[in-house]
Amino acid sequence: MGVNLFGLSAQEIAEVIAPYGLKAFRGKQIAKGMYQRFLADFQDMTDLSKADRALLSEHFSIDTVTVKAEQHSKDGKTSKYLLAFVGGDCVETVLMRQPYGNSICISTQVGCAMGCLFCASTLNGLVRNLTVGEILAQVVFMQQQLAVAQQKVDTIVVMGSGEPLHNYDHLVQFLKLCHEDYVFHLGYRHITVSTAGIVPKIYALAKEQLPVTLSISLHAPTDELRSRLMPVNRRFSLADLLTAGDAYAMETGRRVTYEYILIAGVNDGEEQARLLAKLMKGKLANVNLIPVNPVVERGLARPKAEQMERFAKVLEERHITVTVRREMGGDIQAACGQLRHQILAGKDVK
Repeated sequence: MGVNLFGLSAQEIAEVIAPYGLKAFRGKQIAKGMYQRFLADFQDMTDLSKADRALLSEHFSIDTVTVKAEQHSKDGKTSKYLLAFVGGDCVETVLMRQPYGNSICISTQVGCAMGCLFCASTLNGLVRNLTVGEILAQVVFMQQQLAVAQQKVDTIVVMGSGEPLHNYDHLVQFLKLCHEDYVFHLGYRHITVSTAGIVPKIYALAKEQLPVTLSISLHAPTDELRSRLMPVNRRFSLADLLTAGDAYAMETGRRVTYEYILIAGVNDGEEQARLLAKLMKGKLANVNLIPVNPVVERGLARPKAEQMERFAKVLEERHITVTVRREMGGDIQAACGQLRHQILAGKDVK
C-alpha cells in the first residue's frame, strides 16, 4: 500500500507527488477525480498519461470505504449505512431525504467517550478519531449514491458517532475541504457541527471564521440534571456553555441551535420547560426538541405527543423559537450508534 491521497487538499497532493516529477496542476486533477468523479483507482483517471497513472499506482493509494451493512426505511426517505475503513473500523452515516433537499449525518470518531446516558454511540467506548479522509469518504460515498438519481448532498450534519470537537483539527480541515470548488463547493451555511459542549473548542471554532451552524446538545435546564445525563457537564457547567454559545453567535452572526432530547419523566416537565425558557431568553438561538430514540440498554422512554406539545407551548409562550424535530428512520433505528452496536453485539440487522 502506498501513501493514501484521499483526504488531502489539491495543494497537499501537489506537494506529495512533486518528488516523483508530477506537475503541481496534477494535484487538482487527482483531487477532482477522487472527490467529484468518485474514482478509487488511478488507472481510471484517463485525463492523466499512462505513465503518470502507473507511477501513482506504484507509490500511492486511494483509501475510501466499503459498505458493511445498510438499512432503508419503509417510506424510502431514510437510508443508514455502516461504512468500513481500511483496517476494519466502522462508523454510521445516514441519508435523510428532506423537503429542502438531501441531508446527511456523518461521524467523526469510531465510538464515543462522552458517556451520555441516552446515546448508543458511547456503549462500546471510544476507539479512535477519524482521519480527514475518513470523514470526507462518508460524504463522497453519499454523493456517489445520490448521483445515480442525478441528485447531490445539499446539507451536512456532523452529528453522528463521536464528539466532533474532540477531533478538532481533522474536523476543521474537513470543513474547509467541503468548501473547495474541486470537492463539493458547499457553502459553510449548509453545514452543521454538533457538540456535547467542549467549551474551549467552541471559542476556537468561532475564531476560525467558518460560518457553520453550531448545534449544542443541552438536554437539561439545570446543572444537576445535565451532569446526570451528560458527564461533560461536570467539567463545563451550563453557565460556561451558554456563555460560549453566545460568543459563537456574536462572532459568526449565526443563530445557535440548542438540542433538547425529551425523555419521559426525566426532563420533559413544564417546570423544566420554564427553566429552559429562562436560560434561552434574549439569545440568538433556537431550541430543537427531539423525542428520545429508545436504546434498549438505556431503558429510557419517549414522552407522549401531548406532553411534547405542552413542553413546546411553554417555550413559545415565552417567545423562544422552538421546533420539534420531524422523526425520520424510526423503523431502522436511525439514531447514531445503534447499527454499529448491533453488529458489534453479533445481532442480525433487519
